[in-house]
Amino acid sequence: MNERTEPAVDAIAALVPATLRALHALEFAGRHLAPATLAQLIKAVAGRESDVTAALSASRALVWPERLHPARDCLERAAEAAGEGITGLLAAGDAPQPMFAAYRALRAYARAAEAIYPMTPHLRPVSQFFLEPAARDDTALGARLAAVDPAREHVGVMHVGGKPGTRGAFSLYVPEWYDAARAWPLVVAMHGGSGNGGAFLWSWVREARTRGFIVIAPTASGTTWSLMEPEVDGPNIDRMVEDVAGQWTIDTSRQLLTGMSDGGTFTYVLGLRGDCRFTHLAPIAASFHPLLMSFADAERMRGLPIHIVHGTHDWMFPPEMAQGAHQTLQQADAAVVYREIGDLSHTYPRDENAAILDWFLAPRAP
Repeated sequence: MNERTEPAVDAIAALVPATLRALHALEFAGRHLAPATLAQLIKAVAGRESDVTAALSASRALVWPERLHPARDCLERAAEAAGEGITGLLAAGDAPQPMFAAYRALRAYARAAEAIYPMTPHLRPVSQFFLEPAARDDTALGARLAAVDPAREHVGVMHVGGKPGTRGAFSLYVPEWYDAARAWPLVVAMHGGSGNGGAFLWSWVREARTRGFIVIAPTASGTTWSLMEPEVDGPNIDRMVEDVAGQWTIDTSRQLLTGMSDGGTFTYVLGLRGDCRFTHLAPIAASFHPLLMSFADAERMRGLPIHIVHGTHDWMFPPEMAQGAHQTLQQADAAVVYREIGDLSHTYPRDENAAILDWFLAPRAP
């Protein structure tokens, strides 16, 4: 370390923890956001933006060594996005439509995550952030990740068909320790209305990097999924899967279709049909109407693994919808798991991913 490098190291030591704390705060807010909790969430995250702002200002005042410019750029972009998210959330309470302002603020999480992710091979706290908590001290996994060449191509986060969020395109994550000699489970995760795959991908990267599966996060052709015209987005998703399967080794016996809100509803729309390729369905915070069963294939329904997650306090789609789905699908002989979360509103429950994956990846009875 020389005199020019030491201040940059100090800047990294300030930027990384401040940014990760802000990301944790945004995750917490995203999980617990509801009209009744917004004021408490704003109070809980207050002050996180000042840490990020101070670290970012100090970094920008430095003359970084040229060899560290790539690290500087990643960390400063991440800190800026995370800070904007916290600041936007703090201001949401005074907005004309507080909940929509809060949802907009939380979009900064994905921008910050994407910006800081390239630092996972180089900074242990960043690498651990993108692992499931129970695996952060897993020495075997740590060694496996440490052995990966950071310059390896065709792994990590990719965007196909345009920049993140391009309508009709998709984002993709392939674990950096991918080995073509084994077949990898596939998760196709569909965003909610007005969302996009580039952002929703980050709901699953941590688990995919830990457990070893591939994630496709499509973006709907329109502002949301073609719920009334499945022939619009359905074949597009099939093409995405075929494209990925043509380049990476997919386990055709482990293909999960899941989604949040409208993405969860579209999981039902596509997943109950006889020509659906997916082996498991996991609709989250989804709308369900018994008329959907008129499109269902009776033979496919028998034993079909379906994992429903819904919030007791969902203000957009009342839990009675999910309860009705549970009963209807059970009557059709599907193998249904129903999870109603007592403190969940209409938000994505990141903390349920582990249970969904334990169910999805469990050995199947002969």
